[in-house]
Amino acid sequence: MTIYRDLTAEAALALGQGLVAGVDEVGRGPLIGNVVTAAVILNPERPIAGLNDSKKLSEKKRDALFELIMDNALCVALGAATPAEIDELNILQATMLAMQRAVQGLSVRPERVLVDGNRTPDFGLPADAVIKGDGLIAAISAASIIAKVTRDREMAALDKQFPQYGFAAHKGYPTKAHFAAIAQYGVLAQHRRSFKPVRLALGLE
Repeated sequence: MTIYRDLTAEAALALGQGLVAGVDEVGRGPLIGNVVTAAVILNPERPIAGLNDSKKLSEKKRDALFELIMDNALCVALGAATPAEIDELNILQATMLAMQRAVQGLSVRPERVLVDGNRTPDFGLPADAVIKGDGLIAAISAASIIAKVTRDREMAALDKQFPQYGFAAHKGYPTKAHFAAIAQYGVLAQHRRSFKPVRLALGLE
């Protein structure tokens, strides 16, 4: 595995050429819910304008790009690791597992996998890590958008079940509002019990 950092635009474009699967994750930091990953192989004959790190895009723009990616990419696959798997494995290893699941779910086998960050799991394929790749490599940008929109929708669905927790607003991240909701209403089955704030709320610390 090579770790790429500080790529020029030309180098990033060259690295992203060929049958490349971009992979990214969303949800390592929240106290609740799945960590979600996506793998995307873009179609060079159907380029998508405006791809970028999902965190740098508005919700409206992400939603629009989500539909464009789903309609125009060669293939898209999602992976996830559950709160129980996160608690059992730890968040890093659970994220690696979720990335493997996303790549395994692709209907087209890529020549190479490019992962946002500084490490990759074993995909059984050539794979490299790209620091800040979600803003440099189009396929990783697309994966970051797919993963972000998917997880946000999962949090919106959880919000409908438990509106008192405010998941639609804070997406499960450790905010003051989330801490206050846990203190008032308790820990849900979907909370990650290995995370310190949840353990504190359960009296396990």
